[in-house]
Amino acid sequence: MGPDERDLLRTLLHRERVLTLALVDADGPLAGVMPFLRAPDYAAVYVHASKMARHGRALRPGAAFGAAIHVPDGPGQDPLALPRVTLQGHVEVVGEDEQAALAEAWREVFPTSEMTLGLGDFSFHRLALEGGRLVAGFARAINLGRSSFAELNG
Repeated sequence: MGPDERDLLRTLLHRERVLTLALVDADGPLAGVMPFLRAPDYAAVYVHASKMARHGRALRPGAAFGAAIHVPDGPGQDPLALPRVTLQGHVEVVGEDEQAALAEAWREVFPTSEMTLGLGDFSFHRLALEGGRLVAGFARAINLGRSSFAELNG
C-alpha cells in the first residue's frame, strides 16, 4: 500500500463516523448503519449496540462481519469514484474495564450518546479487522490484510 492509499484509509477511519455493518443471524443476513469508533492501533473498530436489536444479538463473540465506510455521496459526484473501504473480520468480547474507557471516548466523538450509554442493554463490541478492500476511485482498488491496518500507526 502506497502513501496515498495509507492516507485515504487513515482519513476514512478518522473522519467518517458511521459504517454499514453486515452480519448473519439465525434468520439470515442483516445490515444496519451504526456509529463506530476506531481503535487507537487501527486493529479494530468498536460499535455500541443494544441486545434488544437484531444486529446487537448477532454481535456474538467469533461471529464474522462485513462493514463498509465511505465518503457521503452528493450532487455532481460520480458514485463509482467515491472513496470507500470494505472491512471483514470477527467480533470480539470487550471486557468490563474496557467498556468504561470506551464510554469516555465514545462521549467525545458522539456527544448526544449519553442516553444509550446509560442503558443496561447496550454494550460495546470490538470488530477485529482482518482484511478488506480500499477503493480510492474508479479502477483504483487494493486488497487489505491485517498488516495494512498496522501500517497506519506510522
